[in-house]
Amino acid sequence: MKFKKLLPLVTLTSIALSSSALAANWSSTALHVNNGDQKNPFTKQESDTTVYSLQHASGYDYGDNFFFIDYSKDDTTDGYQDSDFYGEWYSTLSLSAISGEKVGAGALLDVGLTGGINVAGDAKMMKYLPGVKLSWDVPGFNFFQTLVTAYIDDSEGVAKGGAPIETNSWMFDVAFEYPFTLGSQKFSFKGHAEYIAEREDEFGNDVEAWILAQPILVWDMGHALEMKENTLLLGMELQYWHNKLGTEVTESVPQIHVEWTF
Repeated sequence: MKFKKLLPLVTLTSIALSSSALAANWSSTALHVNNGDQKNPFTKQESDTTVYSLQHASGYDYGDNFFFIDYSKDDTTDGYQDSDFYGEWYSTLSLSAISGEKVGAGALLDVGLTGGINVAGDAKMMKYLPGVKLSWDVPGFNFFQTLVTAYIDDSEGVAKGGAPIETNSWMFDVAFEYPFTLGSQKFSFKGHAEYIAEREDEFGNDVEAWILAQPILVWDMGHALEMKENTLLLGMELQYWHNKLGTEVTESVPQIHVEWTF
């Protein structure tokens, strides 16, 4: 059952939300909705796809937490994104906060020790991502972070009805947010880009290295409607995925993006 693999992520999510409610210095929880014509990397067929994503970020005295859970639904019954869940959870400990002294110099604000989990429902996939997060001081940006982690497989494999088990690899990720204004209107350019190195599956087949970039340009519609700022955002997300899911398929998909922060 695909929910079984999501149980660890749901548990960690509950812990993160509980911790945030009790001891967070700051927190943000939002619902994202994206819609566009995404491609099945195995059949190369495009389908109208909607992805609902619950995202949460919070910070406390010694670090921060971030997670998201996606529910994907497309209009083609082909065993791919028919009604599927995918989630990621990361927790980071700040070395500056733990040591009581700044760990970093110049543009490097802080160094953090990160532990992450990636979980997919239908694929019965689980990855562990221990690594290091660097926080940078880049003028104009709300945040600019780079993450380097291992990409350790703990999936169930084909024998148990999932995707093939893979050898271990590594990941590099960049995440950012840049706010700006045009006249009286507020906008933000944000998102992330990741590189995951090549590996092999349990049958000895190559799994190609991939690049996944998801930049988002949003307009603060809530501010324009005299609501609280950064509550209701409307914009466009471009999903560029070279070697999608380790195949030799590349897609570039513009998606309508709506974001509501609770």
